[in-house]
Amino acid sequence: MAVIHRAELRPSKAEALAAWLPAQPWSGLTAGATVEVVTRFRFDDPEGEVGVEEIIVRTPEGRLLHTPLTYRGAPLDGAAAWLVCEMDHSVLGRRWVYDAVADPVYADVLRRAIATGGHEAELERADGSGRFDKEGTATGSGSAPDSPTVTTASATTDGTETTVHTDHGDLVVLRVIGLPVPDGETLTATWGDRSAVVAVLPV
Repeated sequence: MAVIHRAELRPSKAEALAAWLPAQPWSGLTAGATVEVVTRFRFDDPEGEVGVEEIIVRTPEGRLLHTPLTYRGAPLDGAAAWLVCEMDHSVLGRRWVYDAVADPVYADVLRRAIATGGHEAELERADGSGRFDKEGTATGSGSAPDSPTVTTASATTDGTETTVHTDHGDLVVLRVIGLPVPDGETLTATWGDRSAVVAVLPV
């Protein structure tokens, strides 16, 4: 379960990504380009401290980019190179937003979802009034009874794939939707009438 607040964000997530993505070679974007959020879904941090969100955006040329983010209440040690922005949240205050591939919390929940056939979190309203509707869903292809807890993560990018190196093996995050997928167990995102693999646990 992910607890979601009704809040004003400055910058907005789309604005933050539009400013950050042109510096990422895999994005194909130039400075000043805008992006449209196509879909998003959340994962649940078991400790309840870190927001974990997968966002898929569309570029002006129609490419779909996979941009997983984590939201933290304090800087993540050793991850300055992966900072997307600092964001003001009208309820939670200052938030540090990271490219999630370097965040061990993301690596842990992603690995668990893929390996065990898990899925996205329910979106619980912070005021206790029920749940928000989901914009997208995700399903892992694995059938393992459990997944070891990931405590370390680092990342390297080659072309349009980012490999997340953890203390329990690698994960591959696909940055551009619709390209060939490496072999392994997968996480498939679904929105509207479309689905696509966004991450792989290599065999």
